[in-house]
Amino acid sequence: MTISEIARFVAQHATRSNKLKLFFTLLALLTYKYRSHAIGTRRRPDLKEPKGTVPFFGHMFLMASMPSTDLYDYFERTYRELGPVWSISLPGIGRMIQGDTPELLEHVLKTNFWAYHKGPHFTGSMGDVFGKGILSADGESWKFQRKQATHLFNVSAFREYTSEVFNKEAEKVLDYLGKAADSGSVVDFHAIMHAFTLDVFGSVSFGESFGCLENIDGRVPFADAVGDLLGICSLRLVDPLWKVREAVTSVGKKARELKFVMRERIRTIVERRRREGLGDKKDMLQLLLEATDDDGNALTEEYLVDIILTFTVAGRDTMAQSVAWMMYSMLRNETDPSVMEKLVREVDEVLGDSLPTYETHKKQKYAEACFFETLRMYPPLPRNFKTCVQDDTLPDGTKIYAGELFTWSSYVMGRSEQLWGPDVKEFKPDRWLGREKASSLSKFSSFHLGPRTCVGQGFAVLEALTIVGLVLQKFELKLVEPGRVPEYGLGTTLAMRYGLPVRVTRRN
Repeated sequence: MTISEIARFVAQHATRSNKLKLFFTLLALLTYKYRSHAIGTRRRPDLKEPKGTVPFFGHMFLMASMPSTDLYDYFERTYRELGPVWSISLPGIGRMIQGDTPELLEHVLKTNFWAYHKGPHFTGSMGDVFGKGILSADGESWKFQRKQATHLFNVSAFREYTSEVFNKEAEKVLDYLGKAADSGSVVDFHAIMHAFTLDVFGSVSFGESFGCLENIDGRVPFADAVGDLLGICSLRLVDPLWKVREAVTSVGKKARELKFVMRERIRTIVERRRREGLGDKKDMLQLLLEATDDDGNALTEEYLVDIILTFTVAGRDTMAQSVAWMMYSMLRNETDPSVMEKLVREVDEVLGDSLPTYETHKKQKYAEACFFETLRMYPPLPRNFKTCVQDDTLPDGTKIYAGELFTWSSYVMGRSEQLWGPDVKEFKPDRWLGREKASSLSKFSSFHLGPRTCVGQGFAVLEALTIVGLVLQKFELKLVEPGRVPEYGLGTTLAMRYGLPVRVTRRN
């Protein structure tokens, strides 16, 4: 007889005088059952666990007390102490089995891909941002969107159009940096990159910049809504009681308002484009309006909004933060100055005084190496997870049951001496030169692996090389605090909590 069956029997048959005794007996039984893991999860004595478990709550208080600035370093320390495979349990979220080896990632993300989904925890937490877009979709919906996205990024006209957009929006960045150089003022490069990438995605998605670069020091409702809602949804991922918390505070209402601002902006643009007709535009919306579902029907308005929002929001933070970390990595005290010297020399040789094109980025080998080395040390998605939907056995023999979460950390794997060697903490772009492409390395998962490998990888690399090339073509940047590592912000991406203050001077 299970504990739940005992509870029902007690409720139906026990006398009033005995119910209190039986209640405490049942409580003692439950406490014993969940003495080392969270309620609602399976006890796993076969798995290593960090210290700090509490009956019923598992590791909830340990994780809740963790400062956001220390979270990923904690996972790195635990990797060194317990090895690449360990586990925690959280009430309302479930058991999370951490696996930080290339073999495990190959198995989960490629070999046995269909046994692992995004799952209800991710879709429930991030649904207000991504809706039913490709990042939260599974099954047939995911396959359809993947097919559309693959086609989109391979259309030559779209690639040429995006290259033009990168240059156009980058000119606004150069104007802003030029004014800072002339006035001698300090600027936040992290914030500038967020404005740049969001404007890029506005133009790429539907031919309209959001105006962030013209209002870096002001307010842009759509951009503010994106940042604020992402912060709320990211907190949900680690808070098992987020629905209760948002219901009894103003956070739930604020989330609904922010969601409305975001979706209404995109919906208005979609409606206007449909009224005007397709025309000869080359942006993402044009290609999506021309697409049909498997039954030959045009995509619904809600579906279009989901898809465009997903690409816009996901692309903004990952790219902006990656370029900011790239600039920090090259300018920090610990990095050999020859790294920046080589990069500037390549910029001068490849670009000269010209604008980058889709073809010139193929010659920027050292810049690409710098970008991948940045993603190794500061991955845009430092931690990720999938929900197991059918019992499975991992390559190392670890059992994982349906409903449990497989989690991995690109941050931890990118800093593992076992995977990258004793110089793992050094920023050395040369490690990427003359080797196979980064996307084929299982130990490097910044662009994911397997069927869900980022379809926009080429887009992302081109965007990064364009803005970095144009900035270094005209300016020299110096960190205000070259000896300080920026603190990490709380979120699904690796943001800089207080930005990246830099001083700008014009190149001779």
